[in-house]
Amino acid sequence: MTDATPTDAAHRPTARRAVVTGASSGIGEATARKLRALGWDVVAVARRAERLAALENEIGAVAFAADLTAAADVEALAEWLAETGPVDALVNVAGGARGTDRVEDGDPDDWQWMFEVNVLATQRLTAALLPLLRRAAADRAAHADVVFVTSTAAQIAYAGGAGYNAAKAGQSMIAHALRLEVNGEPLRVIEIAPGMVQTEEFTLNRLGGDRAAADRVYEDVQAPLTADDVADVIGYALSAPGHVNLDLVTMRPVAQSAQHLLARGPLHVRTAG
Repeated sequence: MTDATPTDAAHRPTARRAVVTGASSGIGEATARKLRALGWDVVAVARRAERLAALENEIGAVAFAADLTAAADVEALAEWLAETGPVDALVNVAGGARGTDRVEDGDPDDWQWMFEVNVLATQRLTAALLPLLRRAAADRAAHADVVFVTSTAAQIAYAGGAGYNAAKAGQSMIAHALRLEVNGEPLRVIEIAPGMVQTEEFTLNRLGGDRAAADRVYEDVQAPLTADDVADVIGYALSAPGHVNLDLVTMRPVAQSAQHLLARGPLHVRTAG
């Protein structure tokens, strides 16, 4: 467990409460902001305690610093959540990519890291919180939600993406299998699979901190998705009537028709002839 602990250990939410992972930046942070704006209580989870503290002060989320690849941290989070109130939704955002190597050149350490943060951490936390989600659904006579933010990389392979393809496909299969396993329970299992999203860190981290290379990925692409775009869809999925489950939402910018087909330059209407 990191040094940071929730600042309000006596927090007893009466509103619906969501746990959002990866909340220190990008889609996770945007999701925490969106859900707070929609009236949810939010537990913001990530490794970087100082960024979580700033978010807590700004939007009123409760910060919990944890490394989700560490079993002890996940156990501590689950225990704290059980002591402080219901868990109505888990939003699995934390993850990431490393490298763009071909299969023959791939670094096994990078592949192992991607599997740990995208697949094993997701499974570990989901398994730990399912009892709390069931309890909330029963106590409120309502439903509870598990959201997985995967990627279009889970659906379509591309050259240089095999490690990330494999990791996100593995995470996606967790969602597919879990939905079957909880059939008959008031638990919604939702998968959001974004395509190109321009955030402050994802591509920069994937490319080893090479800012110029990261900027080139988005160069001349009109309106890539933003973290707020994805958060809006997550907010809608969680706000939909309880009997409605959005099994899979695939979302891309208009400029990206597929993983391999990306328009650069202004979008324009073709003239006839």
